[in-house]
Amino acid sequence: MDKGLFNNALRPEKLEDYVGQENIKKHLMVAISSSKIRGEALDHILFYGPPGLGKTTLSNIIANEMGGNLKSTSGPAIEKQSDLVSILSNIEEGDILFIDEIHRIKPQIEEILYTAMEDFTIDIMVGSGTGAQSVKLPLKKFTLIGATTRLSSLSSPLRDRFGNILKLDFYTEKDLEKIILNNSLKLDLNFPKFVLENISKKSRGTPRIANRLLKIVRDYSIIGKDLENKKTIEEIFDDIGIDSLGLDYLDKKYLNLILNNFSGGPVGLNTIASSIGEEEATIEDVVEPYLLQIGFIERSPRGRKITSVGISYLTK
Repeated sequence: MDKGLFNNALRPEKLEDYVGQENIKKHLMVAISSSKIRGEALDHILFYGPPGLGKTTLSNIIANEMGGNLKSTSGPAIEKQSDLVSILSNIEEGDILFIDEIHRIKPQIEEILYTAMEDFTIDIMVGSGTGAQSVKLPLKKFTLIGATTRLSSLSSPLRDRFGNILKLDFYTEKDLEKIILNNSLKLDLNFPKFVLENISKKSRGTPRIANRLLKIVRDYSIIGKDLENKKTIEEIFDDIGIDSLGLDYLDKKYLNLILNNFSGGPVGLNTIASSIGEEEATIEDVVEPYLLQIGFIERSPRGRKITSVGISYLTK
């Protein structure tokens, strides 16, 4: 099973089957029920938070709950105004338009969304030169769901047009264990409870990582590794370079750089990125959120700094 099919097979289809993010689930249940009773399009939704926490999955669930078609694209894929106009003009009544990385839409393109979101119309230019005229094109009523890892990168005019702005948080180990159990059953895997617990602890509070690790453990079991032996699961994670907290090579490279090369910090993001050969966006979106969550680093205007908790972990 390829990666896309694997992930799709594990995605819940209804809110009642979605584990975790309880406040968001309650909010969405009310919004969806109200929308159906009113007979109107669901108000636009913006999901934000670190990668892998369920923004795409929730968008699929919302489309299922509303009985609409889900049309997906991403900010970087919308290169010209005509790209967005084409997408919007082909939307049917009740469709859900999901735009991942919505913060990466160019400002001059983004402006098209303003009237589309507010009035379900877009202005298009007909003709050329001095004879060009602006014509208002009506759209079918739809719901826009935006997803971003960087709420602060959205312009105020765009952000303010979302009726629902919802932050996804890291998952508890208990919720991750439920997700891993559910998904192992879908894959006809019968692992001991300690295996599921171990995967949960190393998943960095992130379902996407939990699913990836579950797939890796499944592969080891297929080639004959004895998962009834507790030592085996530790050996698997040692093989793939993941420690007891779920930290990997890049996390440790980041932490050790700050501790050993910059005396624990503070040090600027640009310096860190160039020193470890990673893009700033990768560090901000992938590495730092979990390290902040577990209290290993602090961010300030002066830069990044390792906390006493982080130092203790590195030097133990």
